Amino acid sequence: MKLSHILIVGALALSACNPSGKGDGHLVILHTNDTHSAIEPDRHDKGGIVRRKVLVDSVRAARPDVLLIDAGDAVQGSLYYTLFSGEVERKMMNYLGYDIQILGNHEFDKGLDALSREWKQLNAARLSTNYDMTGTPLEGLFVPSVVKEADGKKIGFIGINLNPAGIISADNYKGVRYEDAVQAANAEAARLKKDKKVDMVIAVTHIGYSNDKDYDDLKLAAASRDIDVIIGGHSHTVVNPADTTTPTWRVANADGDTISVLQTGSSGAYLGEIDIDLNTRNVKARLIPVDKRLDDRLDSEAEAIIAPYRAKVDSMRAIEIGTTPYEFGRKSPEMLNLLSDFVMMRGAELCGKPVDVAIMNKGGIRTDLAAGTITQGEIIDIAPFDNSIVVTEIKGKDLLDNLAVMATQDGNGVSGNVRVLYDPETKAINSATIDGKPIDPDKVYRLATIDYLAAGNDYMTPLTRGNIIARSNEVLYQTLIDYISQGRINDLLANPDKTNRMTFM
Repeated sequence: MKLSHILIVGALALSACNPSGKGDGHLVILHTNDTHSAIEPDRHDKGGIVRRKVLVDSVRAARPDVLLIDAGDAVQGSLYYTLFSGEVERKMMNYLGYDIQILGNHEFDKGLDALSREWKQLNAARLSTNYDMTGTPLEGLFVPSVVKEADGKKIGFIGINLNPAGIISADNYKGVRYEDAVQAANAEAARLKKDKKVDMVIAVTHIGYSNDKDYDDLKLAAASRDIDVIIGGHSHTVVNPADTTTPTWRVANADGDTISVLQTGSSGAYLGEIDIDLNTRNVKARLIPVDKRLDDRLDSEAEAIIAPYRAKVDSMRAIEIGTTPYEFGRKSPEMLNLLSDFVMMRGAELCGKPVDVAIMNKGGIRTDLAAGTITQGEIIDIAPFDNSIVVTEIKGKDLLDNLAVMATQDGNGVSGNVRVLYDPETKAINSATIDGKPIDPDKVYRLATIDYLAAGNDYMTPLTRGNIIARSNEVLYQTLIDYISQGRINDLLANPDKTNRMTFM
C-alpha cells in the first residue's frame, strides 16, 4: 500500500454513521449494485430510484446506525445515461445520501476525464483498494479504505475492483494500474484490523459472485481471513438469503469461518439489507423488493429532480419507427439472433461484398423489445453503447479460437448461417460450420462484429488478430433505428429465429 493512500485513509477514519451516538447495538447496511441507470421502474413495474428512496428513508427512520452503499455500475443501460451522461444518477444518489460508492466497469464507458468530472460531484466516500490511479485524472479521488463508527464499534470498508483488461476498452482506463484483487484486499483488511483496530471488515466489490475469468467473491472469501462480509456486484447475481434455491450467501473463509457474501441482482429491482449485531458479529440479511406497493409514499422532491430529464426521455420514447408482432426477450435466442443477423446485413453493406459470419455479444443487449410499436428510445435502451459495426478479415484458426472463448461464456451471438457445438463440461468446440461447411483454419473469412469485440473486449482476444477492412461511422443503435425505420429488417422482426446457434452436445 502506498504511503499517500495510507495518509488519505487516516483523513476519512472514524466518521460516525450516527452522529447522535445513541445506537441499538446493530449496524444496518442498505446496498445496491448494477442499477444501470434504471431511474424509472422497468416494463414489468419493478424498481425505480424514487421507490428506493422510500425504503431507504423508512429504514433510516427506524434504525439509528444505517449506511447506504453502492457496489458499482450505477450507470449505463437506459436513455437517462445516453442523453445525460450520468447526471441524473449522480444527483439522485447524492439525494438518497449514499455513504460509500465504488467503481464498476461501466463507470469507465466515457473515459477517465469524464469519469473524473462526474465523480468529483459525488458526496459518498469513493473507495478503490486495488487500482493505482497515480498520474491519471482520477488521482486523489479515491481512497483504499474508510472506517465508520457505529455504537462504539469500528467497521472498516475496502473497495475491490475487477481487472479492466478484456472488459473495459483500453483507452478508457489508460494509466490505471490493476493490483491483484485478493492480495490487495487481504493486505488492507489485515492493516485495518491491526493498525486501525477495527472490529469488522466489509469488502465492497465489483468482481462478480462467481466467474471463470478472474477473481470473484467466492474466491475472495475463500482466500481471506480478515474480511467478514462481502457486498458484491458485476455478475447481476440475485443472492436471496430467504431462498435456498438461489446462490448461497454463507461461505467459508480461509480459516473455515463462515462469512456473508451478498448481491442484489441488477436494475434496482431489490434493495439489499444487512443487519449486523455489533457485539456478536452475527449477520442477518434480506432482499427488499422495490415495487408499486411503495407508490403512495413517493418523495415529491425526488420526483422534481427527475421531472425535467424525464420529459426529454419520454419525448424520445414517443418517436415511433416500426412494429413487431413478437416480443424479443433480452436473454432470448430470438433477440441474440436478431442482432447478429442485423450486424451481418450491415457488415455486407459496409464492405460492399458478402460477409461470411457475424458475431454479437449478449452483454451488448440491455433490455427486451416488446411486441407492438417500436420506438426510437426503445432501441437505444436495448443497445445503448457507443459501439459501431466493423468488418474484419480473420483466419479460420483465429475465428475458431474466438468461438472457443464464446463457448466458455455459454455461447454468444452468431449469424444464421453458423452452427457451433461445444462440450458442456470442457467447453471445447466439437464442430463449427459456416453455410454447412467446417471452418477451414487456413482460410481467411470476412467477419462482421462491433468494434468493442474486434478490440478484444468481452475477453474475445482472438478477434484482435483480424484486420479491419470496413467501419461504420454511426453507433450501432442509430444504424439499427435507421434499418427499422426503413423497413429493412421487417422480415427478421416478423419471423424470429428461436434456434440456439451455439449450443452444447
